[in-house]
Amino acid sequence: MSADTTRPESGLSRRKLLGAAGLGAIAAGAAGAGAGYAAAGGSDSAPVIDKDELPTPFEGAHQAGIVTPAQDRLYFAALDLTTESREELVALLQEWTAAARQMTQGNDVGEFGAVAGSPFAPPEDTGEALGLPPSGLTITVGFGRSMFVDAKGKARFGLDGQLPDRLKDLPLFIGDRLDPAVSNGDLAIQACANDPQVAVHAVRNLVRIAFGRASVRYSQMGFGRTSSTSTAQATPRNLFGFKDGTANIKVEERMDVEKFVWVHDDDGPEWLVGGSYLVTRKIDMRIEIWDREPLEGQEAIIGRTKGSGGPLSGGDEFDELDFKAEGDGGDPAIGEVAHVRLAHPDFNKGAKLLRRGYNFVDGSNGLGQLSAGLFFIAYQRDPESQFVRIQKSLAGSKNDVLNEYIVHVSSGLFACPPGVGAKGYWGEGLFA
Repeated sequence: MSADTTRPESGLSRRKLLGAAGLGAIAAGAAGAGAGYAAAGGSDSAPVIDKDELPTPFEGAHQAGIVTPAQDRLYFAALDLTTESREELVALLQEWTAAARQMTQGNDVGEFGAVAGSPFAPPEDTGEALGLPPSGLTITVGFGRSMFVDAKGKARFGLDGQLPDRLKDLPLFIGDRLDPAVSNGDLAIQACANDPQVAVHAVRNLVRIAFGRASVRYSQMGFGRTSSTSTAQATPRNLFGFKDGTANIKVEERMDVEKFVWVHDDDGPEWLVGGSYLVTRKIDMRIEIWDREPLEGQEAIIGRTKGSGGPLSGGDEFDELDFKAEGDGGDPAIGEVAHVRLAHPDFNKGAKLLRRGYNFVDGSNGLGQLSAGLFFIAYQRDPESQFVRIQKSLAGSKNDVLNEYIVHVSSGLFACPPGVGAKGYWGEGLFA
């Protein structure tokens, strides 16, 4: 056999060594130079490093991928556990954490990775990310209600008394057409990156590791984030062409992040303190119908101008919405059923969400229409007083006119544990 199959003495693949040393050096250089670029030095200066390709720290008090500045690509998967063994579930979470530590830093999974292992055994890493930078990859996991109790309410995996009171099934809202096959799940994986192949590689390897213990319930790819989670980011647009997430919570708004995102000591249970609740909703958009709506009508439905994103009450994108302002004829400038009015904290007892959703296009629906829309993602401290309250307002008796152009087909709620330290694993406090 002509290929060199000798394992390196250190047990690390060449890519691991480059990932650990090279990327670490790049990151250090970039930090020293400022703005995410390597320092220049004479005619042989170092190449400019794209900060979007650098690794995101994996360890910390909170999981990455929540308040992390939203990357451009998403691959989300919900899984069902096929084992009833507590020991196997713990082992799975430990193996997932170890693999995530490696992948988020640009390294292969396992000791020998994609190409340095035995030629007579399947590689430890699937290999499609070889040669690619970390691309800001974050991997965030969550636990569904069905991981704690079965359909009859009986505890699973010895987790008696550990089910959070706030981890309830989301109610069915007016207009929902939910498909159970693409809703909920025992486990959730959210992989975000600035390269779609890096995100796919992450989920693919975690699913492969889970073989025999969990299987995919459904998955969803997303592109073009629909919210900014940092003041340094420009506001993106959704597939209706409007700026989305102008008023979203930003990581720099520390008081709002603390108040509305993280689970507190007195919220319970203890294992979830420092974590957050993840709501997912797949929202199909009736693209072709929307595209026939006049511009004036589109803006009235949203409550903002399509170009600048400024409120119809006047001003630029980030100016305050004036719900008392009158338009032509004395009617409210921002209509009573405009989306921004019904979703605003002023009309929802101050409730806010940290949103980080993504556009999606899943081909066509067989009728020559785009199967496209928004994969909505929101993090919060209390789903009932935040997401549920806001969604009831949008789907309630006043009826957000936007509902004529969208339909919710998938729903999920997951409890995301806090972050991990150098030797911890996801959900460690739950199984302590």
